Amino acid sequence: MTQENPKRKITFIGAGSTVFAKNLLVDILSFPDLADSQLCLFDVDAERLQTSEIVANRIAQTLGIQATIETTTDRARAFDGATYAINMIQVGGYRPCTVTDFDIPKKYGLQQTIGDTLGIGGIMRALRTVPVLIEMCREMEQRCPDVVHLNYVNPMAINCWALTRATRIRTIGLCHSVQHTAEELATGIGVPLEEINYLVAGINHMAFYLKFERNGEDLYPLIYKVIEEGRVPPENRVRYDMLRRLGYFVTESSEHFSEYVPWYIKRERADLIDRYNIPLDEYPRRCEIQIAEWKFLRKSLETPEVPFEMERSVEYGSGIIHSMETGIPRVVYANLENANLITNLPPGCCVEVPCLVEKNGIQPTHIGAIPPHLAALMQTNINVQALTVEAILTGNREHIYHAAMLDPHTGAELDLDQIWQLVDDLISHHAEWIPHQFRNGQTADVQTPESPAAITVE
Repeated sequence: MTQENPKRKITFIGAGSTVFAKNLLVDILSFPDLADSQLCLFDVDAERLQTSEIVANRIAQTLGIQATIETTTDRARAFDGATYAINMIQVGGYRPCTVTDFDIPKKYGLQQTIGDTLGIGGIMRALRTVPVLIEMCREMEQRCPDVVHLNYVNPMAINCWALTRATRIRTIGLCHSVQHTAEELATGIGVPLEEINYLVAGINHMAFYLKFERNGEDLYPLIYKVIEEGRVPPENRVRYDMLRRLGYFVTESSEHFSEYVPWYIKRERADLIDRYNIPLDEYPRRCEIQIAEWKFLRKSLETPEVPFEMERSVEYGSGIIHSMETGIPRVVYANLENANLITNLPPGCCVEVPCLVEKNGIQPTHIGAIPPHLAALMQTNINVQALTVEAILTGNREHIYHAAMLDPHTGAELDLDQIWQLVDDLISHHAEWIPHQFRNGQTADVQTPESPAAITVE
């Protein structure tokens, strides 16, 4: 007699990120085919987790479904038998770690906008985050070896690259920059988004629209008209400047992109900051606002009489799960290993490309060679990613200096002595959150795909 298949189990890792978790819960439970899923909300913060549980039950009640929802602060329980794991953690939180990532570099004259993907802030976030993700994936290997790990955690490319090398868990990195930017461009040129087809390829936060068309018509001339007619939104000046100089539009926002290159943020060039409307310290400012509003927001989320939005988001996570469960095909943009996908980027690095999703899983598109100047620009970021991954997987502290040294923005602002001192300063301040090898200046054995990564977290 054949045993009936158990319900799919979808585990939310870091479910205390209530607003983001809410969006994904609405997305998932809005699919009738997924309404009977077993949802497990996991976080180490029991108080925030309680709010997310209330929100999840409110969503189910509003949709009129009998969803199975459990919460736990026990990671082993969360991972046991998981079919899908959606990761949204932030190691070290805004305080103290993000604040440190901004305040210490500022003492050296190094200014940032977001600091979560590349640059010295991205490197330090990776040192805190990757070891925890590896630890989680190793536990998944024991408790849910066939799980599909959907990662929303930054620094996206570094995290996914390291996990691909260090674990056997299938990790797919998800972002929303492609779909958000497509909508912005469509609005700017006055063409309905549903009539547009586009092709994007590159690395996370530095991918480009290689095609932007309607019924075979190239829409780039309409995008250039936005410049010609003086309609560039102030918050998008960097991206449109890049379009003028590179011939392609980048997926990530100007505030992000400005700190991935050496040209826009310079401490002695306030005119550049003003001309391109660079929002220095944007991420800390945003976090402070969210923290100040959290008490009110939490109360509204927990109060049944206060309605909240139930619209689907543009996130890809629920669509991936739906396609894999039902076989209904759809295309998403995902971050995964460059296995001959973009031929003029390094094999093994993490690339962002369109993927077909259906019952056979996530199947990336072979892009081939992208324009050489775009590949060259991406390589400046890949260098930093590669050295950060190598530092983490080998425990070799020297590669942290090398990554910072080769970072485009850091190298444009600081000399080598300053970079070395800055790295030492940040490692000292982050001692509680990073592997002990970096604190002690030790070098561990080199990581291979067949052996565990040479890092430990205390």
